[in-house]
Amino acid sequence: MGPVEGQTLTQVLRASVGGLLRGAYERFTGDALTGDPQARDFVVLDTLADQDADSQHELAERLGINRTIMVRLIDRLQEAGYVTRTRNPANRRSYMLSITEEGRAARDAMRQVVAERDARVTAVLTPDERQRLNELLSLLLPEPEPLQTTAYLVAQAHYRLRRMGDALLADVGLRTRHFGSLSAIAELGPCPQQRFARRLGISEPAAAQLVDELVRFGMVARGQDPSDRRRYALELTEVGRQRLTVVRDAAARLQADVLAVLGADAERELRALLTKLLTTNPPKNQQP
Repeated sequence: MGPVEGQTLTQVLRASVGGLLRGAYERFTGDALTGDPQARDFVVLDTLADQDADSQHELAERLGINRTIMVRLIDRLQEAGYVTRTRNPANRRSYMLSITEEGRAARDAMRQVVAERDARVTAVLTPDERQRLNELLSLLLPEPEPLQTTAYLVAQAHYRLRRMGDALLADVGLRTRHFGSLSAIAELGPCPQQRFARRLGISEPAAAQLVDELVRFGMVARGQDPSDRRRYALELTEVGRQRLTVVRDAAARLQADVLAVLGADAERELRALLTKLLTTNPPKNQQP
């Protein structure tokens, strides 16, 4: 999907296959987190099965779970032998979270929870549309998996595109989640953090974590908001402006890779189905 005249980069990213997949992944996750405890356990274990978490805080923000609730969740999963905590070598004050083999087995045993969640979230699609969505999502995976649930296929496709984006940004120390962050600050800056959070559609704690990372990387500066001296105003540094060029190139390359895999017609069809799933299925509160 190429840029459309009059659209900002953040709008283009949000309407891309990667952006829509992230939204669909968050929709399935949000639905599960408002359900029974087993559904929450599944989401945490399934997320850790794809990638270790740098900290409980990072995992809580990634999934939109209250940090206090996340501590209790991880305590319970660790006690059950499903998750381990180890000191993060990059930050000795935090613990990395990893799934154990017992945790993987427990996750696999919870598949019925996923099937029920699938039916709720995809109820806005016709049976033919749901089947076609699954077929298109399967094309994005290394090995086609047409018999899996929509929730599983959305998660795996989301994970794969995120890893592809991370690889494109590895040389500059950024990750896929920074695509929208740098773009939004470039478009809004200097701006207060609350406005930045609204532009990305994320919570203020999640926005604060992203900003902290970018400040630490020397790409964003917290200046004084000229309209309210009690607040910070975010803007890109010279390094940030240089990295924005790299981010734009990586985002374009990622979209080109997706287009090469799917073809133009299937890419448009996938975006249309994901858009229908998101726009006709309002999100629930993700804080259980």
